[in-house]
Amino acid sequence: MEHTDDQHTDDRTLIQHTGWAYWPIAFIARLPFAMMTVGVLMLVVSATGLVGLGGLTSAAVGIGVVIAGPIIGDLVDRYGQRRVLIPIGLANGILLAVFPVIVLGGASESVLLIAGLAIGLTGPQAAVMSRSRLLTIIAALLAPSRRAQATTRIMSYESAADETAFVIGPFLVGILAALVAPWAPIAVAAALSFGFVTAFALHPTARVALPHEEAAAERAPMRAVFTGRILVLVGATFGVGMFFGASLTSLTAFAQAQGDESRAGLLYGLMGVGSAALALGVAVLPARFTLRWRWVVFALVLVASAAGYATSDGFGAITVWLLVMGLGVGPTLVTLFSLAGERAPLGRAATTLTLLGSALTLAQALSSAVTGWVVEEFSLGTAMLLPAVAGGVVVVLGLVNAVMERRAAPVTVTAAAQTA
Repeated sequence: MEHTDDQHTDDRTLIQHTGWAYWPIAFIARLPFAMMTVGVLMLVVSATGLVGLGGLTSAAVGIGVVIAGPIIGDLVDRYGQRRVLIPIGLANGILLAVFPVIVLGGASESVLLIAGLAIGLTGPQAAVMSRSRLLTIIAALLAPSRRAQATTRIMSYESAADETAFVIGPFLVGILAALVAPWAPIAVAAALSFGFVTAFALHPTARVALPHEEAAAERAPMRAVFTGRILVLVGATFGVGMFFGASLTSLTAFAQAQGDESRAGLLYGLMGVGSAALALGVAVLPARFTLRWRWVVFALVLVASAAGYATSDGFGAITVWLLVMGLGVGPTLVTLFSLAGERAPLGRAATTLTLLGSALTLAQALSSAVTGWVVEEFSLGTAMLLPAVAGGVVVVLGLVNAVMERRAAPVTVTAAAQTA
């Protein structure tokens, strides 16, 4: 009997299947992605003094991510992660390494925007690929009795890892910019992309994620991804990205107004402290606190904390509200990606999760650009209101999702009764 025939009777744990080395590699591989948007923004602002241009360049990164994201996801679903991630990781490392030279060399605004777009087009999205890879391993290799619990725990872990990366990423950007030079964070991101994205692609677990011929034959068509139940998740993830971008850029402008712009990355990292902790804590929430209501409740935390942030007039108050913001962000992301894992069409897990990841990055970048424009054309106080607006979008879409699920429930029950 071949090994693949024994896979479903394997009683080993997920960690035994992946090996311990997988986890630090997969975590560090996501840092370049977490650093590049913040790093690009802060480097351009530092070199030019223009928050608006920094936001536009950051937006170009996000546009590149959203253009390439679905294509990369489809290629991974078809050919596996290894063949796709190796060339993408190398290209991204090269472009990140060249970017400080372009910025500090006094390149024109159009060249900066093109360079930002190219960085986004090659964004490897290791976080999304890790989710997809682990879900595939759970479905293919774990015993059926282990799968449900393993999936819940992995979605919580992955969101916590994302939040921790979003903490460490801006933190590294702030530290390196303050202690070395504004170009240092991008240079470090380039080195990490060369080393750890390649190591992630070459890890043996990537082989499990390769689609089998029979899986390819059963793969759902691309149009199956673009249903209302998935698009509402994409929209909500876009709202969370808006929240990130508006918070980061308005915080950068606030710190700049206080004469300490390098402090913005450090303060932004505070948001992820509570976020990562609660993202892990989602796994122990009672089942009766369903995903659809978790979405609404924790999104309301986003709105309330963002309202407090908007009224802050000093670093002390902002620090407190950033910590509270994190209490809403982590669980919201866990919920959205958990629902995406459940709703992904057959054979389209990478495509579905990449759509959410692309929406998150695109929204962060576009929101950075809009917030930078609001700072320059209106006022800092107006810009600091935008995170609350973004949180409101997430709440509204959460309510839309709850209505969709309630309407679908009677149909599901009826169908089940007819089958019985």
